[in-house]
Amino acid sequence: MPRLIAIFFIILTFSITGQGRSTPQAALTPTPDGAVHRWQPVPQTTFDWQLGDTVDTSIDAQVYDIDLFSTDAKLVAALHAQGRKVICYINVGAWEDFRPDKDMFPHSVIGKDYVNWKGEKWLDIRQIKLLDPIMQARLDLCQAKGFDAVEPDNIDGYATDTGFPLTADDQLSFNRWIAQEAHKRGLSIGLKNDSAQVSDLLSSFDWALTEDCFQQGWCNQVMPFIQDGKAVFATEYTDTGIKFDAFCSLAQRMKFSLILKNRALDSFRKDCQ
Repeated sequence: MPRLIAIFFIILTFSITGQGRSTPQAALTPTPDGAVHRWQPVPQTTFDWQLGDTVDTSIDAQVYDIDLFSTDAKLVAALHAQGRKVICYINVGAWEDFRPDKDMFPHSVIGKDYVNWKGEKWLDIRQIKLLDPIMQARLDLCQAKGFDAVEPDNIDGYATDTGFPLTADDQLSFNRWIAQEAHKRGLSIGLKNDSAQVSDLLSSFDWALTEDCFQQGWCNQVMPFIQDGKAVFATEYTDTGIKFDAFCSLAQRMKFSLILKNRALDSFRKDCQ
């Protein structure tokens, strides 16, 4: 039954957006652990991150991180034609009231409001069996649209007041599960923030994405990714008042891919070059 629900959701989403796969995908070759070969970004790979409805494709970056639902397969294909890799943003740790699959979430998994993010509530990540068909359908859609990778948002809820008694072990289990599911589809996946669990999750994730780590002073915690030959995509925000240029030489020494963005993640971007 869960698989049937997932398939139904993919069909429903395509009908809502008018989007589908633009070109056939190459066959995926499984590795011994059941995963398939996937893209692995290396340190100092350039990137941009845009989550608005309209994506500016003129930004000079090797990687674009854009939204699953507002992006169609044609845009992914167009970015590929420019030589870009494309990351699929999905919220896996919080429910959003503006997503087309919002009614698929059982009431029992929806918790407290995510402070300062209207229409967003934390999820009970302990209930993987209930979340499984929804998240699998989202990952299937990432794959069908041709994305190379997944950015899973809000995978550190155990460290905040979600309305559920989440533990560090609950978070580790959930994060490993979502990484494994991405890998089964040939999708690379990044560890977003969750710096306290880097040592436990380094082997499960292919790159890292940080927010405000220079402004808050915790970038060293994700250095194991660089040491393991994996990219760290570091984003600082204009609303913190950070002296961005002052951190550029440090980021270059650390081999981080550092950019400055507006909190709305629109097309504004500044890098260290």
